Amino acid sequence: MRMQSKGMFTGMLLSLLLSGAALAQGGPRSAFGPGEQARYRIQYLGVTAGSAQVTVGAPMKQWGKDVWPIVSLARSEAIAGVWPVKDKYVSYWDFGTQRVLGSDMHEDQNNKRRRVRVKLAEDGKSAQVVKQKEGETPRESTHELSEGTLDVAGATFALRNRALEVGQEYAYPVFTGSRTFLMKAKVEARETLDTVLGKQDVFRMRVYTEFSGKLASKRDMVAWFTADARRLPVRIEAELTLGSIVAELTEYQQGKIMASVMTTAQNGT
Repeated sequence: MRMQSKGMFTGMLLSLLLSGAALAQGGPRSAFGPGEQARYRIQYLGVTAGSAQVTVGAPMKQWGKDVWPIVSLARSEAIAGVWPVKDKYVSYWDFGTQRVLGSDMHEDQNNKRRRVRVKLAEDGKSAQVVKQKEGETPRESTHELSEGTLDVAGATFALRNRALEVGQEYAYPVFTGSRTFLMKAKVEARETLDTVLGKQDVFRMRVYTEFSGKLASKRDMVAWFTADARRLPVRIEAELTLGSIVAELTEYQQGKIMASVMTTAQNGT
């Protein structure tokens, strides 16, 4: 298995495990906050192939704005056929306006390193992208975006701030750093799921993406989010070109509960 995340493997499977912008119609309380940490086991064709960890970091400044860094880390196991993977993806979440300001991706796969930085314009309608392979000159490009565009991590966390209902479909424009597509998620059912943390009341969701290459889906992905206030992704199944992948939550630490984020921002206090 040539386990190439291209930054999206981390962002897609774990921050989609399945985890926003003006599209995030959140309630008075955020479903997540600084200090939250979730760890997942990733299986490929039934064999544990690696792990991923998603952390909501402490508030910080980025490009002059107050943000929460959503940090996704992916690591492969030392098993036959799997490239050594050590990827880090940081999405900068502006909790006041509920939008993503940009991201940094540090990719280390098969001892080849690459960095990608994405910075959205103030109006969110364009993005400046800088890509650099180790030992090479950086390449810069500018991409036009539709209003409310997120990255994968931002779209997933924005989804967590929605009041999920069976039968409802949610859609977010997503920019991968190279192209834009519409990520759709439909809540199919409410059910009980056995997890390592015990039985969980969950929403089962079918997720449509437009990833290409080895991350292209042969069928829609299926994800399970807890039906409580956390709306925490606990499992995701994907049938990709590179094979069947399952990610399961193995550890969880709740972060600070942040109240009235949007109200505070709107009142200017």
